[in-house]
Amino acid sequence: MEIKRPSDSLTIMNELVLPNDTNMLNNLMGGRLLHWMDICSAMSAFKHSKHICVTASVDDVSFNHPIKLGNVVTLQAKVVRAFNTSMEVYIEVYSQDLRNDIKLKSNEAFYTFVALDDAGVRIKVPTVQPLTDDEQKLYDYALIRKQQKLLTSGKISINEAPELKATFERLIKGEAYSTGLNRF
Repeated sequence: MEIKRPSDSLTIMNELVLPNDTNMLNNLMGGRLLHWMDICSAMSAFKHSKHICVTASVDDVSFNHPIKLGNVVTLQAKVVRAFNTSMEVYIEVYSQDLRNDIKLKSNEAFYTFVALDDAGVRIKVPTVQPLTDDEQKLYDYALIRKQQKLLTSGKISINEAPELKATFERLIKGEAYSTGLNRF
C-alpha cells in the first residue's frame, strides 16, 4: 500500500464572512464555521484516500477568538494519521481583518473520516509518514485519541491501549500532557 506524507493531503480553503454567516453580534456563527471545517477536512481526507470519505467524529474543537463580519477565514487541513480505513485530519482556522492585516489563529480541531468505496463499503487507506517533529507529535497523539475513543465506547479495555495507559500513568505522576492542540 502507498505511503503518503501529511503535506500530500494539505487543503487550504478561504471564505469571506458575510452578513448571512453571522449572529446578532456580527460574529461568525459556530455552526457555519463547523460546516466549513467539515468540508475542508473532508477534502483533505479525499485527497489522501482518493475515495469518498464520511465524517466519523469531531474531537477537541476549540473556539479561541471570535471571527468578525468581513473577515477572511483561512482553513488548513491535513491528514496526520491513517489507520485501517479511517484517517485523522488536523485542521487549523485563521481569521484575518484585511483592513488592518491582523491575522489570528481562531480555531483548531481533529476530525476522523472513514473512506468508502463506490458501494459504501469501508476501504483501506494509505498510511501516513510524518516528516517533521510537529507531524510526528500529531501522528503519535492520534493513536492516543483513538484509544481513548475506543475505551470510552467500551470497545477495548485499558490494557488494550498501552499508549493511553502510559499517558494516564504520566498524569498520575504529575507529568505534563498535551493532546497536540495549541502546540503548533
